[in-house]
Amino acid sequence: MDGVEITGPLLDRFEEVLTPEAVAFVAALQREFGARRLELLKARETRQEELSAGGTLDFLAETKHIREDESWRVAGPAPGLVDRRVEITGPVDRKMTINALNSGAKVWLADFEDANSPLWENCVAGQLNLRDALDRAIDFETGGKSYALRPDEELATIVVRPRGWHLTEKHLVVDGEAVSASLFDFGLYLFHCAGRQIEKGKGPYYYLPKMESHLEARLWNDVFVRAQDTLGIPRGTIRATVLIETYPAAFEMEEILYELREHSAGLNAGRWDYLFSVIKKFRTRGREFLLPERNAVTMTAPFMRAYTELLVRTCHKRGAHAIGGMAAFIPSRRDPAVNEVALTKVRADKTRESGDGFDGSWVAHPDLVPICREVFDGVLGDRPNQLDRTREDVAVSAADLLSVSETPGQITETGLRNNVDVALRYLAAWMGGSGAVAIHNLMEDAATAEISRSQIWQWIKNGIALDDTGRTVTRELVEKIIEEELAGIRAEPGYDADLFTQATALFKEVALDDDFADFLTLPAYARMP
Repeated sequence: MDGVEITGPLLDRFEEVLTPEAVAFVAALQREFGARRLELLKARETRQEELSAGGTLDFLAETKHIREDESWRVAGPAPGLVDRRVEITGPVDRKMTINALNSGAKVWLADFEDANSPLWENCVAGQLNLRDALDRAIDFETGGKSYALRPDEELATIVVRPRGWHLTEKHLVVDGEAVSASLFDFGLYLFHCAGRQIEKGKGPYYYLPKMESHLEARLWNDVFVRAQDTLGIPRGTIRATVLIETYPAAFEMEEILYELREHSAGLNAGRWDYLFSVIKKFRTRGREFLLPERNAVTMTAPFMRAYTELLVRTCHKRGAHAIGGMAAFIPSRRDPAVNEVALTKVRADKTRESGDGFDGSWVAHPDLVPICREVFDGVLGDRPNQLDRTREDVAVSAADLLSVSETPGQITETGLRNNVDVALRYLAAWMGGSGAVAIHNLMEDAATAEISRSQIWQWIKNGIALDDTGRTVTRELVEKIIEEELAGIRAEPGYDADLFTQATALFKEVALDDDFADFLTLPAYARMP
């Protein structure tokens, strides 16, 4: 095709995904919408400059009429998305695809984004895995164990999370430019799997990450309309749940639902990326927006309560599902005491969400599905959701969303060391091709790594003194801790010197440089083949 080049290797069966017709479809989307995407990314930069210069966030005056109009609603729940009481998340590798679909969860978030290391092989093979799963032609063997879909059982509904607007897929070049990774992931899945899903009585469904404004939602909606028209799919067949995981998006929830209303499947409280966004947006503003160490920030913090209660109120006011946040704990088969403490916290978290009116919630591991289901069963009973709970008792102001300084907790050397340790381990795994990594009984992904490195950057920038030792967080102190943590990691079985060398260099760039990288995945992806 003129102006289109695939620069990645064509491995086994890749030609089944990268057909001329499918690639032409993605290229057409890129040509029509690529310029608008870049304009919106530039608008993000402008807003960041305003915040760094002393500006703030607020509900938009120019869209007040949308918030005050009581007449509009989103489309009714689509088939397979009526009951979402428990959703499991994970990357699109073959083993996870089978385990997630067999897990007993109502929905599987098939993740090309934060839980996926975007090696070319991962991104194209993931598309194959989804297609094979829909054809019930998927199996996997490793370590003497075999994995296959359970026959004649209803499987979790697949909801694909493409990569965010800020990312590109450098192995597909259109007119000299790398294509939007969002359009690449979205387009290939729609082209190959929309018909398969429709035949099964469901549809092509998506989770949309990292958006910062309703204008970015408008772009997605226009992409949906064009894509459906091109493929001859009725408008409204595509449904999308938006992750409210950036600080600016929390002030535009209703507008985001409005832009996508024909294609909306609700909103999700993306808590980990939300915390990262809070740090990022006000990183130079001193203690007014300074969070304690990441393990101390709970969902009961005032600004997090405001965010989640507003999300439920907004969704149910407009007839949309509200989906709760991630339970990231990974059960240990060796330490029952750790499990008991952690599972108690998971149960309390899901109890809070179900009591607040959420229609479902996320887990990272199949062993957590029964707990989440049990808690939501206790509230929902035979009802598929609680859209009827409109939470008219909730009234959240901009000041409530911005009340970060009221968050209890400390910043300690233990917390600093944990941030360093987790970030190094995660980045080494990410560079090696794994985007969802179990570290210290927690499932870490790009969002949690972002919190770790951005907190360190913020603590250095603001000269924070550690509460337990009194030492000031400086570049020199962090570099010393890096070496000390690496010494312990080097002694562990399976240590990969090359990957940890890459991870250390990347971590120092995104945590210690004077300039703040918007996303650690940008310089990380540049280092990938």
